[in-house]
Amino acid sequence: MNAVEEWKQEKHPLDVIEDVRRYAEEGLSFDEIEERAGGGEWERLKWAGMYSHGVQDGYFMMRTKVPGGYLTPDQAEVIGEVVEEYATAPEEYGGENQNDLWGDAYLDITTRQDVQKHWVEVEDVPAIWERYDEVGLTTIQGCGDGARNVLGCPAAGLDDHECFDAQPVVDAVSEYFTGNREYANLPRKFKMTITGCTHDCAQSQINDLGLVPARKERDGQAYYGFHVRVGGGLSDGPRMASNLDVFVPPEDAVEFCRAVAQTFKELGDRNNRGVCRMRYLVEQLGPETFEAAIRDRCTVDLPTRGVDLTEGYAGDHVGVHDQKQEGLTYVGFNVIAGRMGGDEFAEAARAARTYGTEDASIRLATDQNFLITHVPSENVEDLLAEPFAQDYQPNPGPFSRGAVGCTGSEFCNYGIIETKKRVRRWARELDERIDTPEDLEVVRMHMSGCSASCAQPQIADIGFRGETVQVDTDGESAEPRSADDSSGQNPRDADDIVEGMDFGLGGSLGSDNEFLDWVENAVPADAVIPALERLFEAYAEGRADGERFYEWCRRVDNGQLRSIMKRADAPVTEGVAVDD
Repeated sequence: MNAVEEWKQEKHPLDVIEDVRRYAEEGLSFDEIEERAGGGEWERLKWAGMYSHGVQDGYFMMRTKVPGGYLTPDQAEVIGEVVEEYATAPEEYGGENQNDLWGDAYLDITTRQDVQKHWVEVEDVPAIWERYDEVGLTTIQGCGDGARNVLGCPAAGLDDHECFDAQPVVDAVSEYFTGNREYANLPRKFKMTITGCTHDCAQSQINDLGLVPARKERDGQAYYGFHVRVGGGLSDGPRMASNLDVFVPPEDAVEFCRAVAQTFKELGDRNNRGVCRMRYLVEQLGPETFEAAIRDRCTVDLPTRGVDLTEGYAGDHVGVHDQKQEGLTYVGFNVIAGRMGGDEFAEAARAARTYGTEDASIRLATDQNFLITHVPSENVEDLLAEPFAQDYQPNPGPFSRGAVGCTGSEFCNYGIIETKKRVRRWARELDERIDTPEDLEVVRMHMSGCSASCAQPQIADIGFRGETVQVDTDGESAEPRSADDSSGQNPRDADDIVEGMDFGLGGSLGSDNEFLDWVENAVPADAVIPALERLFEAYAEGRADGERFYEWCRRVDNGQLRSIMKRADAPVTEGVAVDD
């Protein structure tokens, strides 16, 4: 049994919630918390939705779960106000100047439709929870080895491309697992997605469990429900989900998800943290055996598959769109890398109330953008004139529209490179510098600060994975010298060590789903934009009619792609990854 499993046996991880209240009441420091509860407490705190910041001792990142991405205006306003009041950078870390783009009070919309805030102190957590309780929000199990936030289509109930509105099922499944001690200690995180949308924008192909729309004939009558995909995921060992021969009626969805969690709980690996995710269990058993194990544990009979209704993949909802309700629209705002001010998010919530109907909502999307819904068409122009909307307009360039970034080294313990500012700067610069074909609405450019894939680089047109890179500045071998080098020189010259990244091309989800190829490794960050300029020049010259960028990248040999990149006036291939 690995160390994390031992910590979870010492104390049930959900018990940490009451411990947090005591730590807050007593005003304990990080050292005092560890002295009282041991080193395993930092792992258990994840069940409260809390991660300690990388190098900022005494502060937490706190994650708010938003099932299906659905927020009422009241909920969204409270999130923004909490950020302004409790998630501000202290003076010793720069205060208002902590971040030169976003100041000291901002939030991050994640690829799992969560909201993350930074600079939270433990003594403020009970007050945050109290504010959240008033509007039905929670941080419980935002992290940790249990059911994470349940994904759904951000346009559920709005678009005519859905077979049925699955948001009630998302809510029911989320409510069942949140705070459920029986399923709060799984071998690893358990990621679910549930949608009635034919475009699979909730990304069933890369989740542990995906329920997607289907139709089944029963007693001569057509019923709508779900088909099932299991065992998808990214990070190390990426895997596309496998189909099961199962049809799940909506009324049985909670029980089915419980049975899957039970199977994972009983059969999943609790020894090696590197291979204990559910996708490894599906791979080991095979989809048929895994399905049989689920059926053995399910208390309802599960029909076999019917007709699959998924037609493709739509990665975003940016823009002004007609709802299926006559006279209403929803507006998808573009938030590059998902980061915006808490005050701006609160303004968006108030604007939803002002310009929308009583059914107006804020919806978070898996591409780190957000929607304002139920806006009468005559109010759209006034909504877009609001101050918050000026930086998040619904008509961005293709690189801004597809830009996704993880937390990065600014706050994450695992982050190797800075991501948020870099993604925003690069996206806007690329929109200015590169003339893309008119029919190319989006270029999905995803940047992860390490190999953990929180920004989902493997499914992007262009994916980056952070590295520390030693640059060959002398025209000689860039291999780092050993620590006992007899030349008397330092093993590394600090001036030669830069932020860089592995450079991947050609990923996508949908009917032609495929993970990208890591075409070039250890590219210095300064060389990336020149390399992209050369790639898009070649793409514009060589693309077939209507060929999207990721399709072109797959058609062109990787060696040729590397050759194109090397033509850039930049050290694309002059670095090697180093441990730092």
